[in-house]
Amino acid sequence: MPYLSNNLCSMKEQNQQNHARYVVGFHIITFALTLALLIGSFVNLYNSVNSEGNLYSASLIVVAAIVLCLNFYYIRSFPLKVQDRSIRSEENFRHFVLTGKKLDGRLTMSQIIALRFAPDEEFTDLARKAAEENLSSKQIKAAIKQWRADHHRA
Repeated sequence: MPYLSNNLCSMKEQNQQNHARYVVGFHIITFALTLALLIGSFVNLYNSVNSEGNLYSASLIVVAAIVLCLNFYYIRSFPLKVQDRSIRSEENFRHFVLTGKKLDGRLTMSQIIALRFAPDEEFTDLARKAAEENLSSKQIKAAIKQWRADHHRA
């Protein structure tokens, strides 16, 4: 089951089964309320089509709901792109420190993200194997013997 908490410090030992992090207030409650607002605004607009005077305000509520949905998406997607760039840079540097070479260019972002959980002793061999065999992120995580926890991610 994914990690459901607002407190990063409460996670004792991170592993493949519990490394995903979901913040209940954002990922569940805010998403559900935003979706309910969007659906409700369209229902309100539909019901306002035949009543005079309400169509303008109902249309504005739909626009506001759409803007809120877009904000909900972009508020999370922009930081994730930055986080991905940071992870790529960190893991590329770690690989360079360990081997004197950059990461294999065939590795995808999802593979590199999965490799960050591998300890230094397993990292270089697993990175080579992931590139050669085109392992999925799930296969990479399953191949890790000693999980390297990441408690500092958003």
